[in-house]
Amino acid sequence: MNFSQIDLDETHIRLTTDLNEHGLKRHIFSLRRDLKDYIFRNRDFSLSLEPLEMPDSDLSDIVFRMYESSLCADVGPMACVAGTISELSLDYLIERESHYSIVENGGDIAMINDRKALCGIYSNNEVLGNSIAFEIKSRKKPLAICTSSGKIGHSISFGDADSVTVIGKSASICDGLATRIANAVKGDSSQGKVSSALECCDDYREFFDGALIICAENVGTIGRLPKIVETNDFQEGSNSGY
Repeated sequence: MNFSQIDLDETHIRLTTDLNEHGLKRHIFSLRRDLKDYIFRNRDFSLSLEPLEMPDSDLSDIVFRMYESSLCADVGPMACVAGTISELSLDYLIERESHYSIVENGGDIAMINDRKALCGIYSNNEVLGNSIAFEIKSRKKPLAICTSSGKIGHSISFGDADSVTVIGKSASICDGLATRIANAVKGDSSQGKVSSALECCDDYREFFDGALIICAENVGTIGRLPKIVETNDFQEGSNSGY
């Protein structure tokens, strides 16, 4: 198994893969170039906090998928950027016949694993700390695990969640949904905040498999989640234990 870090401007990928030679850094550079070229010509794409109508003109893979996912999640396109890069990176590795690859980009994970894997949940919660993880069974299809927080990281969030983790098939969509649901973690108490977020989840059930919401002393879940297990405490930037 090969472990590596890929850093390109704002993109910080932690990669575990069964491929010895893959050239993923070049592919990510190409994705980022396409995105930057599009933003240069369409400033609203990078600034909007709401979905934008998709133009009819030819779009690169990354831009098309960000438009598509933002419409599903009711967020601006850039709320989906990290998950989209993770997803397209995994697609690239699968095309090269990878059976075990985990691409983590700022808490947004796209993975395929032909053996069991652990994915740590970094919430910095006062009760749970950082000592729980999802136990991911061996699988032959891609899985997305994306996390947003109102307290950790640089992404814009309007809610008070310690963490919102969304699991599904598409990291691009799950990234946007994690932001959308985290924005709904509002209320007069932590219980009320979690309830509000769960109500928000109901509006998007067709787009994800399960979600975990952590806020102070309250935890909420919806849908199907992997088994949650205790792990050794880990630090930010290590939200995946492989």
